[in-house]
Amino acid sequence: MNFAEPEKIIEVLDIIPGLSAVDFGCGAGFYTIALARACGSQGKVYALDIRKEMLEMVRSKARTFRLTNIETFWTDLEKPHASNLKDQSMDIAIISNVLFQIENKENLASEAARILKPAGKLLLVEWAEEERPIGPPIKFRINRNEAESLFLKANLILDREISAGEHHYGLLFKKSVH
Repeated sequence: MNFAEPEKIIEVLDIIPGLSAVDFGCGAGFYTIALARACGSQGKVYALDIRKEMLEMVRSKARTFRLTNIETFWTDLEKPHASNLKDQSMDIAIISNVLFQIENKENLASEAARILKPAGKLLLVEWAEEERPIGPPIKFRINRNEAESLFLKANLILDREISAGEHHYGLLFKKSVH
């Protein structure tokens, strides 16, 4: 696996049709589209981003691929309750290449934990700590241990590290059933 391949990466989530998922900071929708296909027409995927042009790109891709199970929302993920989703309403959350871009990482982590159902899964994909020809400058990247700590503080449990391509690391978290 060279660059991030969302379809392969989300296989660790064991998605079955009908699940609900959210893509925090969806960008151009690479994970949103993969999630929508995996969740099927009975499922629902929420794509959240602060950049309206990215949300329009996701809507355009959804139309192209005839995916009717995607809803897009413009929001600032650094604010409390930014997703506007109900407590414990999502089976899956994905946060990919977002942490390095925002200041209030704690709000994002706690929001993801808030909206996950008990036993819900969160997949975090971030840029690897090594300087590479692509991606943000090293000074903006979040190291793996810092990222893990952030989500542990939000009361999520680290399930395992996953392969996310040569430019990224991936962490799979679960929400406690208690």
